[in-house]
Amino acid sequence: MKTDFDVEKLIEKGVITSELAYDRALIADRKLRLLAKDNVYFKNLRYKLRGVIEKYENSQWNDVDKINDQTIVESSNSEYIADLERIFLDRRKQAIKEKLKELDLTQENLGLILGHRSKTHMSELINGIKQFTLRDLIVINRLLKIEISVLVPVFLSNEDKLKVKEAVSKLDKPKVKLLSDDLVLC
Repeated sequence: MKTDFDVEKLIEKGVITSELAYDRALIADRKLRLLAKDNVYFKNLRYKLRGVIEKYENSQWNDVDKINDQTIVESSNSEYIADLERIFLDRRKQAIKEKLKELDLTQENLGLILGHRSKTHMSELINGIKQFTLRDLIVINRLLKIEISVLVPVFLSNEDKLKVKEAVSKLDKPKVKLLSDDLVLC
């Protein structure tokens, strides 16, 4: 499952192109609301994000005649996926924070180790506003001894599962099957 939603890239693009991106943006907006209390940068970022969200809502949800059962189902599915991603990111954040506390390290210390000098950037990474690089996650795994499955999502979206199953079925290789990841994050 992708959890690599980047608010700044979305704002730069200026447009939300899917219901899933919309739901991810709403979650980012809620996170930024908390961060914006103490930081002008996050306040400005949230303001810009809210403009992009409003633009999407006006184009997709204002015309009642455009809304049908399929639209509602797509919206519900996207909301579910975005919520699973949010839960994953929250669990990762908690695991990192607990290990930092246990080792008497700060987010700023971790930022220095990872080569990120900005406290704001580190906060964005920890809070899931920006994505960690794979290198960052490997360093965190080795340094803080956090299971890689806590740091990197090891589950697939329904869309990806369908694509992989379709590709595997075309191969006609009965021994090749996609493992079930009936993981429900609560």
